[in-house]
Amino acid sequence: MGTDYVHGYTPAETRRLTDQAQTLADLLHAGITYPAGSRVLEAGCGVGAQTVQLVTRSPGIDLVSVDISEESLAQAKARVSTLAADARVDWRHADLLDLPFPDESFDHVFLCFVLEHLPKPEEALTKLQRLIRPGGTITVIEGDHESAFFHPRSTAAQAVIDCLVDLQAGSGGDALIGRRLQPLLKDAGYGDVRAWPCTVYADETLPHLVDGFTRKTFIAMVESVRERAIAADLRTPAEWQTGIRDLEKTAAQGGTFHYTFFTSVGRKC
Repeated sequence: MGTDYVHGYTPAETRRLTDQAQTLADLLHAGITYPAGSRVLEAGCGVGAQTVQLVTRSPGIDLVSVDISEESLAQAKARVSTLAADARVDWRHADLLDLPFPDESFDHVFLCFVLEHLPKPEEALTKLQRLIRPGGTITVIEGDHESAFFHPRSTAAQAVIDCLVDLQAGSGGDALIGRRLQPLLKDAGYGDVRAWPCTVYADETLPHLVDGFTRKTFIAMVESVRERAIAADLRTPAEWQTGIRDLEKTAAQGGTFHYTFFTSVGRKC
C-alpha cells in the first residue's frame, strides 16, 4: 500500500489513539452495531483502539482485524486480550489493497481513520466491495481538520494545524477527507449511501472533552508532526512553539474548541 503514517508509530501516538477512542466512543460508534454471528472485517485496525469498541458494542460477532503494521497488530492483540478477553478476533497482517480473502467473505466492513492516509482511497473502497456479501454494509469514519475552529482565535495556532494538513497531503493522504465520504462511497459503487456529521464541542463546562479531546487528541495530534514540520521549513521552532502555546489556550479557562468527524455507510448492491 506504501502509505506513510504521518503521526508516526510511537508510544505517544498509541496513547493519543487510545485517549481518542475512549473519549469519543459514544459519539463515533452511536448506532453502529452488528448482529451476533456476523462476520465483520475491520480494515486497518491500528493499535486496536477501535477494535475494543467493536467487540464490546457488538458481542458475538466474528471479527477479522487487519493492519499493515506488525507492531500495531501486536499492540492491538494485547489491548483486546486485556479489555475484551472473550472477544473472537482473527488477527491478520496484510495490505489493505491486497487482502487474502475470497469474494463475499464478510457481512460488514468497518474503517476508522484509515482512508485519510491512503493515496487512492477510491481504489481501497472498490477493492473492499468485492469482500462484502450482497446486502452487507461498509461503515467509514473520518475527520476533517478544516472543521477545527476555536477561541481565542490565533493565526499562529491555525498555522500549526495547517502544517499537519500539508504534511499529510505531501505523504499522499487527505486530512480533509471527512467532507467527501458520501461521494467517495457512491463513486466506488455502493448503494444507499448516507453520511452525517459527528460534532465535538469542548469548553470548561465539559472538562472530560477538554482533556480527552482538545488536549490529548487534537493538540497531541498536531504536536506529533513537530519535527517533520520544522524539518520541512514549514515553521521555525519559535513559530511552532507560539502556535502550540496559542492552541493550548483553547483548552484553558475561557477557551472553546470545535471539531467535526463524519460517518458514512453504504450497502453492497
